[in-house]
Amino acid sequence: MEDNKLTEQIIGCAIKVHRALGPGLLESAYQECLLFELKKAGLFVEKEKPVPLVYEEVKLECGYRIDLFVEKQIVIEIKSVEALNDVHTAQVLTYLKLSNCRIGLLINFNVDQLTKGIKRLYNKYYSDPF
Repeated sequence: MEDNKLTEQIIGCAIKVHRALGPGLLESAYQECLLFELKKAGLFVEKEKPVPLVYEEVKLECGYRIDLFVEKQIVIEIKSVEALNDVHTAQVLTYLKLSNCRIGLLINFNVDQLTKGIKRLYNKYYSDPF
């Protein structure tokens, strides 16, 4: 599926969850509900997808995990914080680089209107494997 259509579908599911639950819950609650909605929409989703860190020729299993990984191409990092800051953006950009994915969504559910809590991020180091 095309990236724009896929991210639109993901954002639509996230908005549905936010409208039903509102702000103020734990990240884990939003993660489970968004996972449910994405699967209900027929998307392939991996929860807590491990991401190894490769340093030179060493592959390290450091415990990095993508909150939700959709259709093996979109990284979703879920937050429920007062405000997104640079470290949250850096986290998603790092996951994009480590997983060689092009697009990530940083979604903060702790906002009055979800569109104010969504950042779409791009991996400037992405290399198309094909």
